[in-house]
Amino acid sequence: MKTLKPSDIAQYCDVHQRTVSRWIAKGQLKGHKLPGRGNYRVLVDDFISFLHQQNMPMPEAFLASNNNELMADKKSILIIDDELSMRNALRRALHSTPFAILSAQDGFQAGVKIIAEKPDLILLDLSLPGLNGFEVIQFIRERPELANIKILVLSGLSPKELAESIRLGADDAIAKPFDNHDLLDRVNMLLS
Repeated sequence: MKTLKPSDIAQYCDVHQRTVSRWIAKGQLKGHKLPGRGNYRVLVDDFISFLHQQNMPMPEAFLASNNNELMADKKSILIIDDELSMRNALRRALHSTPFAILSAQDGFQAGVKIIAEKPDLILLDLSLPGLNGFEVIQFIRERPELANIKILVLSGLSPKELAESIRLGADDAIAKPFDNHDLLDRVNMLLS
């Protein structure tokens, strides 16, 4: 039964530790006091419930540090996009799904996460610095151990380039801007 200290939660949520203590004191975040000094501790499951109730995104650092425990039986999605605003928008759009969400900001970082995490689905922008989306698709499709990874391209490039991504091995492609309901439908279809 893993617990978190208020200082851990403060770091994950990018708030002051006193804010976390107030959440616990007000009953917003379920926690318990340790005997003696009265320091708070929060169960990992209670922290996750709190994030869902408050419509807060799951912190990337939290996912990374609790990777084995949280994602052992959860399907995962890796968002690869160089724009932080797009990664956050996708994270919000996928918030209600039961999938673990990871992200990478460029093709090189993505390559490391793909090998280490072997996500079930990748949401891939084609215009990436360094290794572009087309090269990421080729990287995945050339490796038999990654053959089961589904790839959904999300790009503002032309329909011709979206078609090229499918020819190279992407499972589906959506033009940006896209409708969140369409995105969720396609994600659920690819992961079912």
